[in-house]
Amino acid sequence: MTSNDSSYLLFAGSSHEGLALKIASELRVNLGKVHKETFPDGEIGIQIQENVRGKDVFLLQSLALRPNHYLMELLIMADALKRSSARSITAVLPYFAYSRQDRKDKPHMPITAKLVANLLEKAGITRIIAMDLHTEQMQGFFDIPVEHLYARPLFVKAFADLGMKDLVVVSPDVGGNKRAREFAEVLGVDLAIVDKRRLDSSHVAANAFIGDVKGKNVVLVDDMCSTGATLKSAAVACLTRGAQSVIAVVSHGLFVREDGLKESGIDRIYVTDTIPNGIQPGIEVKVVETAQLFAQAIDCVVNAKSITSLFY
Repeated sequence: MTSNDSSYLLFAGSSHEGLALKIASELRVNLGKVHKETFPDGEIGIQIQENVRGKDVFLLQSLALRPNHYLMELLIMADALKRSSARSITAVLPYFAYSRQDRKDKPHMPITAKLVANLLEKAGITRIIAMDLHTEQMQGFFDIPVEHLYARPLFVKAFADLGMKDLVVVSPDVGGNKRAREFAEVLGVDLAIVDKRRLDSSHVAANAFIGDVKGKNVVLVDDMCSTGATLKSAAVACLTRGAQSVIAVVSHGLFVREDGLKESGIDRIYVTDTIPNGIQPGIEVKVVETAQLFAQAIDCVVNAKSITSLFY
């Protein structure tokens, strides 16, 4: 992809500079210069070292693993860009933190995903590019355009050369039914659903099972894997019902627990590179790269082209 348009700049926060460099390479641009520092008391210091006046700015930050730090850094960078007279500021968020806190499911609970959306807009961000939000309804939390990208086409392409047969797609919980159904429709296979019950923040149990996996190769589809508890529970439910094998497809591999998927019965897991992570979940990990898709999305925004074609 070639981009010689000097009217926009791409900056990166400190969360995932590796992905930012890959996107810059796809666009054939250099990352904008910015000085970042942390003061002795923990405060974040930012100085933009480029002329951004009248320019469209793209700011990449994956809000994972250290969500509070990276979110604050993103807000401060956005404020610096706004005060430097950038024409527009697009936040490129491969992973959106606090997305699971998107509703009040108990009394006296916050809707933190909405709070984060408010903070981003208040800081001066004028557009969001994000991948596989926890729920599509989250787009309604914003009063600015949201370009919602999907990792599904990237995973389907990665699957094309495997030649796997007798597949069935399984959603590890009812909430992910729509995501799994769309994946199953693209692959042309059946869908099954595990109805999970969350015991606490780290433990879940399978409550019921909808569909047939006997003699099938199961593809578990979810948007994120943190402790691995949900995938483990779903894999056990599938294997006890006669599944031949289980693999997992997860957009965001948080993997906060070393060997979190060891002895889960899952043979391998496919993830994107939206999150940099050195922690090993205890099974084989296949990483699907997203840089080209993000670069194409940025190109569509810069050149006022439809972004819908990227979904298929």
